[in-house]
Amino acid sequence: MESASPLVDRPWRSLPPGLADALRPELPELADETIAAIAAAIPEYARPLEGRFGRNVRRGVEQALAQFVALVGDPRGAERPKLAIYRELGAGEWRDGRSLDALQAAYRVGARVAWRRVGAAAARAGAEASTLQLLAESIFAYIDELSAASVAGYADAQSAAAGEREARRRALAELLLREPPAGGEALAGAARAAGWPVPRQLAAVLLPGAGARELGRLAAALGPDALALPGAGEGVVLVADPEGPGRREALTAALDGRRAAVGPAHEPAAAGRSLGWARDLLDAMPAERCAFAVDHLAEIGIAQGRGALLELARRRLAALDALPAGRRARLTATLQAWLRHRGSAPAVAGDLGVHPQTVRYRLAQLRELLGAALEDPQARFELELALRARAGG
Repeated sequence: MESASPLVDRPWRSLPPGLADALRPELPELADETIAAIAAAIPEYARPLEGRFGRNVRRGVEQALAQFVALVGDPRGAERPKLAIYRELGAGEWRDGRSLDALQAAYRVGARVAWRRVGAAAARAGAEASTLQLLAESIFAYIDELSAASVAGYADAQSAAAGEREARRRALAELLLREPPAGGEALAGAARAAGWPVPRQLAAVLLPGAGARELGRLAAALGPDALALPGAGEGVVLVADPEGPGRREALTAALDGRRAAVGPAHEPAAAGRSLGWARDLLDAMPAERCAFAVDHLAEIGIAQGRGALLELARRRLAALDALPAGRRARLTATLQAWLRHRGSAPAVAGDLGVHPQTVRYRLAQLRELLGAALEDPQARFELELALRARAGG
């Protein structure tokens, strides 16, 4: 059995150049026949060839046929087929939201139609069987090059879109972390451009020594709302609604023991403040692998000063802050006295000039508002710090 000849890169270079004269008269009708066959066989192309789409399809078919015949007639005239239009066809499929399946099918249909008509023309011109075989191989090798160009164009368009999206998300992250905070309109516009739904709150996760790739992996693990921002010697990931159900657990799992500091949640326009607390947390808790600022506001306050204590007050006293002014003042005074007198109702009553039963009634309200904090020594310590911070010392 005779072994097959090895495949060559551009088989049309071995065709007799005179064959082009037999093929050239077929081109006008062949272009129309190819376009009609593609429209009939492929639903995505079964529509009027109008606008940029129509122009590109017709131009692509006509150029493919004319270029192939030119390569046969002058095989040394060009090292490679001109492929720009076929890259553009691939990019257009991406922009129109389609896969490459339809375009690849169109190439296959076009190759079949071209071979049927071109092969018949070559046979009428007296081409030998070996020439017809080489012509068929040339057509399919040529179509493969056009198809590969479309694949590359599709990938380029996809990559460019991803790069543009990532650039917009980085610009948004920079805007969110700006100090002083950016205006609401600027943030809303940047969020729309990045396709990012603005969450209720954000927290900054600071990762010393993290590069872009590591930050990207972490952001991907936390979902599409997470924004990654590499920096010099550190990286930041902004996490949406970090105090929602299961969010802390998900963040801890994604960090997987890596050293990180998680700032407290703030409204998006104040995300820079969350990053500031994360930096303070790293300074205050250098031995911690993964620490949450909300767990260590007292320590940060001791290490960094009044700002963290006011943040502690905002969190610890949030339930009281939500009350009407009069009730808030009465319960705040009761809480201060209760902490000062270590829970003695008679002492609190004497301090406030009210009946002990009134104190007990108010303490029941405080327990309802503050939960188990009144029974937890660490929480009581933090409450006292918070109240002192609010009072100015």
